[in-house]
Amino acid sequence: MKSSDTSSTTTPPCPPSSTPPRNAFALTGRSVALDPRTYAVRPDLADVRLAAQVFAPHYAQPIAMLAVRDTPILASANPDAEIFAHLRSGDTFDVLEITTTWCWGQQPGGVVGYVARDALDRAAEQAA
Repeated sequence: MKSSDTSSTTTPPCPPSSTPPRNAFALTGRSVALDPRTYAVRPDLADVRLAAQVFAPHYAQPIAMLAVRDTPILASANPDAEIFAHLRSGDTFDVLEITTTWCWGQQPGGVVGYVARDALDRAAEQAA
């Protein structure tokens, strides 16, 4: 065989990460079946705090947001969906996913669901 005149190049190693190392954990069996109404877990996304209990393709760190008015927590991203609970103005909602019109997350220690995006604002301690 004739060798080509082009040489293969190797990719230089990545520079060290500036982020702190993560605590290691191992998936040591099946995921635990958690109630998606009270644990922020969906087939595509889960709260990173549940990573040791469930497998998900993506994990998210919650962002604390405040309700700017009384608003329902809904079963789906649809204004006609079942109402799981209500947020009062000033209540915290831990958001894991934000779209242009909806936020998906969990009321701390409470239910998981969808809240209208315009009913939430960044928590004061997060915005500072």
